[in-house]
Amino acid sequence: MTTITLNGNPHEIQAPLTLTGLLESLGLAGKPVVIELDEQAVFPRDYEKTELAGGSRVEIVTLAAGG
Repeated sequence: MTTITLNGNPHEIQAPLTLTGLLESLGLAGKPVVIELDEQAVFPRDYEKTELAGGSRVEIVTLAAGG
């Protein structure tokens, strides 16, 4: 187990874990989200190959439509 910062809070993960795996563990797989890893935006096509390391800072924003 290792700790990352997820949306400003400590979060334990089982390493190695990709962004895709993180989304699955959070119940967000397939949902429209924007992810920033260590202050850099990550393209959805790169989620599966982007691995998290201890100390990574992840921000996940879910997108919602409405008016």
